[in-house]
Amino acid sequence: MTPPDPSIVRIDGPWAHRDVSANGIRLHVAEAGHGPLVLFLHGFGQFWWTWRHQLTALADAGYHAVAADLRGYGDSDKPPRGYDAWTLAGDVAGLVRALGERHAHLVGHAWGGLLAWTAAALHPRVVASVTVLGGAHPLALRSALARTAFRRKRSNQARALAHLFRFQVPMAPERWLTEDDGANLEALLRAWSGPRWTSTRDFDTSAAMFREAVRIPGVAHSALEYYRWAFRAQFRGEGRRFADAVGTRVAAPVLQIHGAADPCVLPETARASAPWRGPHSVLDELADVGHFPQLEAPDETTKALLDFLAKS
Repeated sequence: MTPPDPSIVRIDGPWAHRDVSANGIRLHVAEAGHGPLVLFLHGFGQFWWTWRHQLTALADAGYHAVAADLRGYGDSDKPPRGYDAWTLAGDVAGLVRALGERHAHLVGHAWGGLLAWTAAALHPRVVASVTVLGGAHPLALRSALARTAFRRKRSNQARALAHLFRFQVPMAPERWLTEDDGANLEALLRAWSGPRWTSTRDFDTSAAMFREAVRIPGVAHSALEYYRWAFRAQFRGEGRRFADAVGTRVAAPVLQIHGAADPCVLPETARASAPWRGPHSVLDELADVGHFPQLEAPDETTKALLDFLAKS
């Protein structure tokens, strides 16, 4: 089957699409509303559309809501390099400035959450607050992986992130992710989601959109490069430098919205992020929700986000 054109992610709706030059690349964004900037950063295997519920709700609430396709995804540029945390955090900071703002409220899911937390540490002047969904602080995640790597417990963080290790080999994971029109990506979405979403029509619609988008040329490779850098860096000096760079408590307040049934980033790993959360931070756990709060419980997620932003 012919791979889809990147323009398929420019879905019509109550938002506008545009391209923004930041940190030396072109990033595609969907935006709506006027007011303080809230910048949404998606996670693995997705694109800006994962934030469609929050994008319109925050625009209606008086915010300038912007959802980006991260480097390597959707209709953003897909360069062969730049999937290290420093460059990706630079993309975020550069995007804030390119949007004409001095700072922004960052909202990230999973990988997007890691980038939001990293940007708050490396570029604190551009970050007003951080909201992380289905994620944890990079060092909390690293510690949980190291602590549980050789344990045989049925549920531990290393086992939950076993795909991190499977994704390290060349070429085969790209083929696996795109074969059968992206069916394996849908299998991951289903495995990582809570029970109340996977039986809905909204899940079927979302899975179909993400399956199509991961088949855009270059997306599968770029998405996997995030994981490959994260793994390789642990055995290099850059990993130690990164740990030092993000090792202090951020100045910005942090909201963590986490599914109590998240099987990918375990709730206890999210809770272990407390030492790195800034003042007036909040952890909000959602019952019966898995790895995708913004999709599985959009109303609860949006309310928690709006309540937090009102106080930040």
